[in-house]
Amino acid sequence: MALRFFNTYSRKIEEFEPRDPAARAISIYTCGPTVYSRAHIGNFRAYIFEDLLQRHLELRGYKVHRVMNITDVDDKTIRGAREAKVPLTKFTEQFKEAFFQDAETLRIKRANEFPAATDQPYIDRMIEMIGELIARGLAYQADDKSVYFRINKFPDYGKLAHFDLTQLQSTGRVKHDEYDKEHIGDFALWKAWDEEDGDVKWDSPWGPGRPGWHIECSAMATALLGDQIDIHCGGVDNIFPHHEAEIAQSEGVTGKKFVRYWLHCAHLLVDGQKMSKSLGNFYTVPDVLAKGYTGRELRYALLRVHYRVPLNFTWEGMKEARESLARTDEWLGRLREATEKENVQRPTSNAQRPTQKFEEALDDDLNISAALGFLFESIRETNRAMDEDKFDAASAKAWLDWWERINTVLDLEPDTEIVAPVEVAQLAKERENARREKNWKRSDELRDQISALGWEVRDTKEGQKLAAHGPL
Repeated sequence: MALRFFNTYSRKIEEFEPRDPAARAISIYTCGPTVYSRAHIGNFRAYIFEDLLQRHLELRGYKVHRVMNITDVDDKTIRGAREAKVPLTKFTEQFKEAFFQDAETLRIKRANEFPAATDQPYIDRMIEMIGELIARGLAYQADDKSVYFRINKFPDYGKLAHFDLTQLQSTGRVKHDEYDKEHIGDFALWKAWDEEDGDVKWDSPWGPGRPGWHIECSAMATALLGDQIDIHCGGVDNIFPHHEAEIAQSEGVTGKKFVRYWLHCAHLLVDGQKMSKSLGNFYTVPDVLAKGYTGRELRYALLRVHYRVPLNFTWEGMKEARESLARTDEWLGRLREATEKENVQRPTSNAQRPTQKFEEALDDDLNISAALGFLFESIRETNRAMDEDKFDAASAKAWLDWWERINTVLDLEPDTEIVAPVEVAQLAKERENARREKNWKRSDELRDQISALGWEVRDTKEGQKLAAHGPL
């Protein structure tokens, strides 16, 4: 099956054709964090989707060049630094570091570059692009010295979000800036300095000031990936006005189609509601870890639902993620044991060899839900074959090789084998004896004691298995 993605621009599933098919090279730009606070799990839902995209493209033999920006200057970062009474760079650096820590915890691959908006080469690029837009009549400086983009001079404005300018005027969907503008929808390219900005300012032909949010991404993307990009990702909340503005700015300067495929990730909800600090349902990665879960479990929970479907985060869902990974771990353990012994009976099961269904599901607009469905269907079938002694070492090796391949996309292998503490191991041994003596009451009591110590005991055909579950 050819790779297919839902392109937000066309609102259709399209077969993927990169700019340079012969080179098998793909450029991806992803909107990264705005570092005014620690990124929350909703942000990381989008970053994990982008990670899945990159990993699957690489699995399919493409060389991916991915850029993720860091927005380290905007109204929120300046306000936060002012309230904290520290320089902007000191204020944002703590949240940059936290982002990279959390991304590592969730096993998100690092992008090739992480350009920051305040890096001088990109500030220079922003000023250059703004000057070009003014020269082409697509931008103007208002009386307050700020520079704005003229949306009514760009005929394709609104095509990504699928509305026209008359609709924009009548509904007032664009928030008014504090500055004078020719049109309600004109957005700031360069914001003139005022006292609330403190020492956050750069010199420009239009006076001291700072870039608008939208021009930052256009400058960084084109500086690092060129005038045309294969794939641009972000959350659905980025479609308008941010990505719409990126198209207008970039194409206004280059005259070329900016992005071939726009992919957007749906929102994350918490218990069916929008995540909000006021509702007490706002969670960061450390908040989830503090509940006793691992980064691997949270990765699975944020990964398992198709990226265009809203994901409802619940603590029950986290328990299900733990159980799903425990099933996978147990299956892998059985396969590894099976490679060490050859069955006497000739295998006759239909579960002898993997198929391409997992990868084909991901080829179809990254349908991770279908791909995981095939994984667990395979686990059931191969476990049944092993239970019936209809599974040989060669089959086990084939499935382990298959797992190694798909796990380059999933990255869900346990980091290391965890050895149970002596106390837990002793209780497990006592429980094994109790079961041998058919003392089921004592067996259940020992199971509860083991659970209270943060471990889970599972009864399998091969015997008792222990797994750490941590405090909840």
